[in-house]
Amino acid sequence: MIILKTPEEIQIMERASKLVAETLQALKQQVRPGITTEDLDRIAEEFIEARGGKPAFKGYRNYPKTLCASVNDQVVHGIPSKRELNEGDIVGLDLGAIIEGFYGDSAVTVPVGQVPSAVLELLRVTEEALYAGIAEAVVGRRLSDISHAIQRHAESAGFSVVTDFVGHGIGRHLHEEPQVPNYGKPGQGPRLQVGMVLAIEPMINMGGSAVRVLDDRWTAVTKDGSLSAHFEHTIAIQPSGPPRILTKL
Repeated sequence: MIILKTPEEIQIMERASKLVAETLQALKQQVRPGITTEDLDRIAEEFIEARGGKPAFKGYRNYPKTLCASVNDQVVHGIPSKRELNEGDIVGLDLGAIIEGFYGDSAVTVPVGQVPSAVLELLRVTEEALYAGIAEAVVGRRLSDISHAIQRHAESAGFSVVTDFVGHGIGRHLHEEPQVPNYGKPGQGPRLQVGMVLAIEPMINMGGSAVRVLDDRWTAVTKDGSLSAHFEHTIAIQPSGPPRILTKL
């Protein structure tokens, strides 16, 4: 069942989402060679709690940390550790926060120092694919119109779309109906309507689309070892025009 949110509920979700966006902004400024993903996790947790929020991921299905930090071939759900970031790495930072029982969720992938132009292209196209999907999130369109726009943009640039993980509805729970795949034919699935709040999150690989989950039962990596990028926004469908991007500063 898709739970529609009231304008008042969306206002609270926007507060949670803005806190996520501010935390990610603070983290991006700290990403540099030599910092550990555990350092970034500590910064994120302290930042959220100091502003009256609660980390959304810590304890979720026994996930041990506040932040998901996915380096290079790690697609999503990388567990922060003593691993140091190196010049030329990329790191996906995925984060959620709770305020007054409502969730916000967002992700960015950032370069560590100087990276090759082909890697910057992966980051650029993945973020563009996110916005291509968001552009379809208007009243009367179908859910798969979002999915198709993401896939079309990523594949037209020569990259592949991860199909094992998808976006989702969000509200009083981190994951709600509907699932939002990053691939598929247009014109399918439920019609988009006012009150829907979605976390749209393309995961795009430089090589093949296949992934596997490591023995920690969380970290997903590309099967071929190619680099992967991940961008995400929480958005609310509006009565007319484009959606409200709740996680945008």
